[in-house]
Amino acid sequence: MDKRYAKAVNDLRVLALDMIQEANSGHPGMALDVAPALYVLFANHLRIDPEHPNWESRDRFVLSSGHVSALLYAMLHMAGYKLSTEDLKKFRKLGSITPGHPELGMTPGVDATAGPLGQGIAQAVGLAMAEKHLSAMYGSPAFISHKTYVLCGDGCLQEGISQEALSLAGTLGLNNLILIYDRNGATLDAATEKSMQDDAALRFLASGWNVYSVKDGNDLKAIDRAISKAKKSLGHPCLIIIDSHIGYGSPLEGSNKCHGSPFKREDYEDTRKFFGADYAPFEVPEESLRVTREAISKRLDECHKALDDSRNDFISRPEEAKPYLDGLNRDIEAYIPEIPTELKTDSSRNVSGKIIAELHKKMPFAFGGSADVASSVKTSVPGDPGFSKEHPEAHDIYFGIREFAMASAMNGILLHKGLVSYCGAFLVFSDYMKSAIRMSALEHLPAIYLFSHDSLAVGEDGPTHQPIEHLAALRSIPGVTVLRPADSRETYAAWRFALTHKEGPVIIILSRQNLPLLDNTSEEGLNKGAYRVYAPKAKIKPEGIIMATGSEVSLGIQAAKILEGEGKYFEVVSAPSLEVFEKQSQEYKDSVLHLPHDKTITLEMLSTFGWGKYGKTNIGVDRFGASGNEKAVLEAYGFTPEGVAMAIKEAF
Repeated sequence: MDKRYAKAVNDLRVLALDMIQEANSGHPGMALDVAPALYVLFANHLRIDPEHPNWESRDRFVLSSGHVSALLYAMLHMAGYKLSTEDLKKFRKLGSITPGHPELGMTPGVDATAGPLGQGIAQAVGLAMAEKHLSAMYGSPAFISHKTYVLCGDGCLQEGISQEALSLAGTLGLNNLILIYDRNGATLDAATEKSMQDDAALRFLASGWNVYSVKDGNDLKAIDRAISKAKKSLGHPCLIIIDSHIGYGSPLEGSNKCHGSPFKREDYEDTRKFFGADYAPFEVPEESLRVTREAISKRLDECHKALDDSRNDFISRPEEAKPYLDGLNRDIEAYIPEIPTELKTDSSRNVSGKIIAELHKKMPFAFGGSADVASSVKTSVPGDPGFSKEHPEAHDIYFGIREFAMASAMNGILLHKGLVSYCGAFLVFSDYMKSAIRMSALEHLPAIYLFSHDSLAVGEDGPTHQPIEHLAALRSIPGVTVLRPADSRETYAAWRFALTHKEGPVIIILSRQNLPLLDNTSEEGLNKGAYRVYAPKAKIKPEGIIMATGSEVSLGIQAAKILEGEGKYFEVVSAPSLEVFEKQSQEYKDSVLHLPHDKTITLEMLSTFGWGKYGKTNIGVDRFGASGNEKAVLEAYGFTPEGVAMAIKEAF
């Protein structure tokens, strides 16, 4: 171990502290205690190229404890990334590239957005899954193989998602995943003894991990040895527990008071003195910068050419390389299943299942699964043995009953690049996943979520499984596109939309019950978000418009026909995506909803929240469902052609 590292570590600590003090905002406690581990990782182990932050062959690093972002930015600066002193001085300032928590695409060297505790761990699991799968698919070329490292604290391991994620990682034998756990004895409110007493080592060992321990967080050699051992693991992910003291070197050392607040001026100055900072704030000694960058450069020089040669050799074989490059660039048009000319009445979940089967025949880089509901959401891949440590080349993922970790791991898979991924669950359980779906949107990831069992038609399973407020909640997330197809044709179109949509997640809402194939549905219409699918007899001006989604489109048409028999004429609009509809020109929107607001009726077997924007009368469900036969439940709630027709007449 280079003796100059100790000085560089202290300068790293001081730089992070300077940033927090300048911003008068941040989390100094963990930055001070975990700096040795982060420094040793970057200087001695992490395969990175600061000049090319998105280098394909780099190791990935996820800061799950995103609140310690000041330390990460300081480390990236010292490592030689394009992160200037001025950028560091703007830490947590509006418009800077050093935001309060790491954000993907904002700061060079940041591989994942992090901050909501625990999600960084699950995203790292996804990154490791993607590397394992891609490496196995393409014959384990050196340029694809890499490690994924993640740094967390006590808070991440208290979050439930951490157990979901570490259990999955252990089961899959992800020996390319190394988790560094900073056990510093405090969270924001108090010492950790007040909120946790579990034995972390036993917890991870029970989940199939190797565990290494560093008893002194300042022991650079011990940290180095632990990482070196973890890198050699053959069949298990690895945990490195580092015992440290929060706020090390400061007057508040050991106290939770330094977790999330900048120091008072005198405490800040005393801490700088403790670490021998006899220079002005932000003036990192040149020697520390040089020793850090030389260490990284030396390791890079040793591997860069070999890895580039490996890539060039692979690319020289076009038949093997083309699907890899197409997946990497998400150039997937040629791999998307066509909409069949012959379609029929079917549930949209069944149609989606057929699309998934076709997708895996055509698209070698498709990779997805469900949270133990493959038979219900129809995500199974025929003939696939399931992704595992025995079959890393397999495409079907058995996530287990871990909805939150599933969604977050899918984010990690997509962060890696090279794969098209999707995951499935029941719509009512999207609540478990909402924070990860929000993260998909924050990271602008092309995630595909498949949610079946989409309404009261779930029937006997009752209110615990009948979604009510869930679509309104999902539609409220910025950057998320929700699609609820009305029949088989719209389901194919929804999948095609999702596969070609590159900016942000797409959620496809699927029915358990059969949906009749409608005469006028189209891919073009779905791509507009809303369009007319039924009109009264020629030359008869409609009295109103029924705007519906999913299974309720056919219900609306049936109701319109009943009303037509009584001399009352209504058009029906299929609105598979309100987000897409809102992006159309005002002229188009006015052509679809061409009658006054009070002449539009919305129809959806879920919460009416938000529908008032489109129509005065909103037919939906604003109370919980009930257990009973599907037909009986729908009749009780008025979702029959006669019931809807009656509700419309009462409104008019």
